[in-house]
Amino acid sequence: MSKTALLILDVQNELVDPKGKVGSQGFAKVVEARQLLPKIAGLLAAFRAQSLPVAFVNVGFRADYADAISRSSRLEHLKKINGIVIGTWGTEFPEAIRPLPSEIVHTKRAVNPFYNTQLLTWLQRQGVDTVALTGCYTHMVVDSAARYADDAGLFVKVIEDCCASPDPELHRIECEKILPLFGRVISSETLLGEL
Repeated sequence: MSKTALLILDVQNELVDPKGKVGSQGFAKVVEARQLLPKIAGLLAAFRAQSLPVAFVNVGFRADYADAISRSSRLEHLKKINGIVIGTWGTEFPEAIRPLPSEIVHTKRAVNPFYNTQLLTWLQRQGVDTVALTGCYTHMVVDSAARYADDAGLFVKVIEDCCASPDPELHRIECEKILPLFGRVISSETLLGEL
């Protein structure tokens, strides 16, 4: 029998809150316009009600970024704004989707939520064969998660209205042209109907 886990990827204060160092640069407005938090909260409540697995993934670094491996300009920007530091408000999840004490948060230091984390092992231990992906950014963590999950033999469902990118065109291209190569791109309403 199929078992689906909900993955909430990088939906953390630094990115999605207007007070976040990244969110304040415009992305929080995208999150608000797409109603990302209420939609993810609805899925989260449904998964919890059915005792289905939920995995929270955030990204964070030491204050000195000594644990950062990437050499990209993206990481250099984070260093300049002192963003996404472990142990700060920025790496926590908004109140609407805050993890319960019994739920695990997998902290990563890369785009891929499976790289150097225990996420895949945890999913396998839960008997999961399908992942429902939500998060930001669509063209980064969601894309990376879909590719890795497919390579690992998991069925992938990308929940289109529970994902966002700063540039709506990047989100559209991902959902229409790229992510369908690795799984199904569906709405939150469709996912709720399939649970």
